[in-house]
Amino acid sequence: MNKTIIWIGALVVGAVLGILGIAWLNDVMNFVATAYTRLFQLLAVPTIVLAVITTFATFGSKGSGRIFGRTLIYTLLTTFAAAAVGALLYVVVAPGNLPVLDQGDRLLDSSLNHEPVPSIQTSYYDHILSIIPNNIVKPFLEGNVLSLLLLAFAVGIGLSKLPESENKSVVVKGLLGLQDLLFLLIRGLIWTLPLGIVAFSTQLAAQVSAGVVADSIGKYVLVVLGGNVIQFFVILPLFLLARGMNPIHVLSKMMPAVLMALFTKSSAATLPVTMESAEQRLGVRKEIARFVLPICTTINMNGCAAFILVTSLFVMQNGGTTLTLGTILLWLLISVISAVGNAGVPMGCFFLTLSLMSGIGAPVAILGIILPIYTIIDMVETAENVWSDSCVCAMTDHDLQ
Repeated sequence: MNKTIIWIGALVVGAVLGILGIAWLNDVMNFVATAYTRLFQLLAVPTIVLAVITTFATFGSKGSGRIFGRTLIYTLLTTFAAAAVGALLYVVVAPGNLPVLDQGDRLLDSSLNHEPVPSIQTSYYDHILSIIPNNIVKPFLEGNVLSLLLLAFAVGIGLSKLPESENKSVVVKGLLGLQDLLFLLIRGLIWTLPLGIVAFSTQLAAQVSAGVVADSIGKYVLVVLGGNVIQFFVILPLFLLARGMNPIHVLSKMMPAVLMALFTKSSAATLPVTMESAEQRLGVRKEIARFVLPICTTINMNGCAAFILVTSLFVMQNGGTTLTLGTILLWLLISVISAVGNAGVPMGCFFLTLSLMSGIGAPVAILGIILPIYTIIDMVETAENVWSDSCVCAMTDHDLQ
């Protein structure tokens, strides 16, 4: 809560500084905003690659068979459903564009040094083909996040299929060590984030009208939170009903875990309560609960998939990308893969989205204004993730009885 208050305070301070219209101050804040954007990029790209690799690499050590198969199927189905609900709401609500950040965009564009967003003349065939790497080093040098996701997915699955050996253990431990180091750097960046929020807020307030921003951001928040609410109270209960289970009964038994997730904003921290509620209150067999729930905590990210998709569409739209049906479907697939790879990263959904948007040259400065709001979104998303974990666990136990 203290962090939220500080972030909101930073947002207000930045808005006031931007409204003052002091030229030299705006220049300083533009510089700080650009510096933070570059630091975000520096950490975000390797973070998402390592998260996906280490997540899929652990599949091999967690066994296979009917339990894992059911868990994976239900995880993918519920995650796709969450992203699809977000996409549908986005089309219906249609958040408007923020006013163009002329000076800030030029400054940011000069620092990003990315390939531009594919033009309208570029066919989807060419765009998808460009994602498939023909050189293992090139995607890292160019910051092509979509190619890196593909590589990470392949390496992670490959590691999971390798027989257990000292060589495999060394590789996996090395990757986990690098991931721990990145987490340390990310925590340091988050600690200094109020300064970045002041800069982003100043940059935005200096050049846009507050009314348009409130309308556009308000509709964006409506889509994100509305999608979470529909997934929580409609889609997941429908999954339970389809398996002949009473969703009210399941939710009432799992409520301690859902409430803890809401306030802790951490599925991992909630895991002991989730397992205890599933075993003691819901009556799930121990061998099922203790196998399914740790896996779900790692890969079952309904709220994250919806956030990545909706936020990516919003940022790309503001960058001038035409959101066709093909574009939305492509990013729905990307958001699901990214969410599954989001393993224990602090502010994971935010950094994954930032990484993806950086990779295609979209105006990532817009994510600065979303930061304070993300704290509230994160609470709702985590509660939804734990509720989804509970549903997957309950359905798997029901199917295998």
